[in-house]
Amino acid sequence: MSTGFTVIRDSTPESVIPKGSVVAMGNFDGVHLGHRAVIGAALAMGKAHGVPALAVTFEPHPRSFFSPNTPQFRLTDETNKLRLLAATGLAGAVVMTFDKARAGTSAQDFIHHDLIRRLGISGIAVGYDFHFGKGRVGSPSLLVSEAPRLGIEVDVQAHVDIAERPVSSSAIRMALAEGEVTDATTMLGGPWFVTGKVIHGEKRGRDLGYPTANIRLDKHCGLKHGIYAVRVGKGAQRFDGVASFGRRPTFDNGAPLLEVFLFDFKGDLYDAVLDVAFIGFIREELKFDTIEALIRQMDDDSAKARAHLAAAPNAFPQLGAID
Repeated sequence: MSTGFTVIRDSTPESVIPKGSVVAMGNFDGVHLGHRAVIGAALAMGKAHGVPALAVTFEPHPRSFFSPNTPQFRLTDETNKLRLLAATGLAGAVVMTFDKARAGTSAQDFIHHDLIRRLGISGIAVGYDFHFGKGRVGSPSLLVSEAPRLGIEVDVQAHVDIAERPVSSSAIRMALAEGEVTDATTMLGGPWFVTGKVIHGEKRGRDLGYPTANIRLDKHCGLKHGIYAVRVGKGAQRFDGVASFGRRPTFDNGAPLLEVFLFDFKGDLYDAVLDVAFIGFIREELKFDTIEALIRQMDDDSAKARAHLAAAPNAFPQLGAID
């Protein structure tokens, strides 16, 4: 059954692409408030002209193509980016493969071949700092100058500021690296979240009275190691909890792992896919001399997590379904 949000890829036949659409174009990592301003402009343009509004985005992220050996902390993988886009009211997303051929395409060829001929766009919205095409020659000003000849409408959105600071994906990454999840939430317009499958762990939490659902995050995840108040989605269900992300210095100081304890939950979560939204930072990761001291601290962490979550009763990312 169609969800109403369609994903168009390079392999999608032109015959099924809705011609005349308007597009919001960007990398959209995190789909933060700055991105949402661009999306909002495209939605308004589409409504004014009675045509669908789509996102145009690129996978993998161009940074990964140009700097394959540099760790890239992505705020959202492709699937979660699309889930966030699907909740904005857009009709769909065009996911363009960013490879050697696309990196070598001139800005003019990209406009004429990809946007005008293949997609048949009637309008486009971009952020003030978005660049495209070989050598990043393509710019908002180029689109504006070409618009009359191409017969398309162009909307360029200025940066969105919070407390006199521009919202950007890099600023959100920095906030998460410092454990400032409240700042990240403000810039994103909702809590930052990760998605993963629950794996088998050492089962130490069960012995401590805190059985955890363990999730291995992307190796480049730059979230600060520590203890967090979290809200967890399992399908349509929501659970409050407390989570540790880090190396478990009291035990093995191993590879980073997300360990989530759900309050008031009974059941088996192995192999379940969970969305974990980070609501509040509680403390840094610590090493304890005794198990008793660790359990006392976990009791305190849980109480603080409940307080964070009580103050944010509806905090959870708005996610849509994708075809």
